[in-house]
Amino acid sequence: MTTLENLVAFLDERLKLTDFPGDYSNNGLQIQGGDTVKKAVFGVDACQALFDAAAERNADFIFTHHGISWGSEPRLWTGITAKRFSTLFKNNISLYGAHLPLDASEEYGNNRVLADIAGLTGLHKCCRYAGCDIGFCGINSEKLSVSKLSERYACSLPKKPVIYGNGDIIPEKAVVVSGGGGMDALNTAVSCGAKLLITGEMEHIMFHPALENGVTVLALGHYSSETTGPRAVCELVAQNFDIETEFVDIYVDL
Repeated sequence: MTTLENLVAFLDERLKLTDFPGDYSNNGLQIQGGDTVKKAVFGVDACQALFDAAAERNADFIFTHHGISWGSEPRLWTGITAKRFSTLFKNNISLYGAHLPLDASEEYGNNRVLADIAGLTGLHKCCRYAGCDIGFCGINSEKLSVSKLSERYACSLPKKPVIYGNGDIIPEKAVVVSGGGGMDALNTAVSCGAKLLITGEMEHIMFHPALENGVTVLALGHYSSETTGPRAVCELVAQNFDIETEFVDIYVDL
C-alpha cells in the first residue's frame, strides 16, 4: 500500500519543488483526497475531462503539468471550478501539479525528454524564466536536418510539428523550450548561437525576429510538447511504487 504522504514527498523531492520559489503556479499537492493511492493517472492539463477520466478509472491520484491553482486563484468556488472540485472530492481524488519543475527537470522534464528525442548532446541549461533555467541547449551530433528532426518528433508526439523557416538546414546547435517559450526562448536561441529553436508555439511576435536572426522554429504544439514530462513521471512512479499508473491523453490541437 502506498500512502499519499509518501508519494507526494517522493515527487516533491525528485522534481525539486523548493528550487522554484518564483513559479506562479502552486506546485505540489493542490487537492487532498484519500490517505492511500492505488491508481494514479497522469496528464497535461487539470481539466474536467481529465477529472472525469480519472473517476471512470477509479483513480485516486492525478498528476498534471498545468494544475488547478495559480497564484491566488481560484478565489471563487463557482461555475466550472465548483464542478471540478466536486468531481475530485466526491471521488476522493488527490490532485498534484508541477509546472516549471516539470519543464526544468534534468531527468524527467518536458524539455529534457524533448532534447533526448532529438538526440542532442552536450546539454546545458538555458532560458531563464521566473528565476530558473527551464530549457536546454545542445549539439545536433547526428547532423539531422530540421525536416528529419520534425519527422522524429512526429513519431513520438501526438501532433505533427510545423517548421517555420528552412527545413533543409542542419543546425549545429538547438535550444529546446516546451510550451509557450515565446520571445524568451527565441532570444535564448540567438544568445546561444543556435539556429534552431524547438518549442511548443510559434507566436506572431516571434516570426520576424526569428527570420531576421536566421533561426528556424520547429513548433511541436503547446500540448504535444508537454506530454513528455507527465509520461516520464508516470514511468518513474510505476517503477518505484506498487501503484497502477496510466497517462491519459486529453488531446488539445494547439
